[in-house]
Amino acid sequence: MAGRLYIPPLDMARLLPELRHEAPPLTAANLAPRHPVSHVRLEAGVACLTRVFWGLTPSWLKVLDHAPHCARAESLDARPMFRDAFSSRRSLVPVGGVYVWKSQPRFKQPFLVTRVDRGPMLLAGIWCRYHTDLTEYADSMALVTVPTNDFLAPLSDRLPALIDAGDAMRWLDPETPHETAQALLHPAPRELLGAFPVSRRVNDPANQDPACAHPTGPMLRWNEQEK
Repeated sequence: MAGRLYIPPLDMARLLPELRHEAPPLTAANLAPRHPVSHVRLEAGVACLTRVFWGLTPSWLKVLDHAPHCARAESLDARPMFRDAFSSRRSLVPVGGVYVWKSQPRFKQPFLVTRVDRGPMLLAGIWCRYHTDLTEYADSMALVTVPTNDFLAPLSDRLPALIDAGDAMRWLDPETPHETAQALLHPAPRELLGAFPVSRRVNDPANQDPACAHPTGPMLRWNEQEK
């Protein structure tokens, strides 16, 4: 599951050359759910970077703490709040990494999952809009998770689905067939992602200094020669 995100400054123009910025991108060393985050969505056929609340908040939700920050890819069609968003309101959250916690005998060791080349990652999301009146509204988002590949499974059983930059517009486009969008939700290839241990400072979401994302040990990466 994705409980925290690492969002450094990212070269979005290189990743998505046609991207339009409607709001400056947000950065965070240790972003927790129920905070604003930048995401990419389609507006009149154009990919736009804007801000959204991390935690899907439909109009009928009574308790904000119940807003789901993740949705399982396998059950997107099972709940109306996920099904409707998946069919027509898909988004991407650009990040540098995702924090996970590995259980140890006496504590949980945090790891930062990143691309092995430390490049940006586009996480699959779904979003909804809640109108507070005729002109005011609030947008919110949940990440879509998939089972972790067998290499990283000892660290976490699920991770957000990664969408390749070449598939970004297909994922965002509400005209993309349901089956095509669903097929983009799969575990990341073993050679794409690695993970390294980080300081337990990341356990406290109040800690937002760069040290949260600094490696405290070597990166774990899949090596075909050792399989």
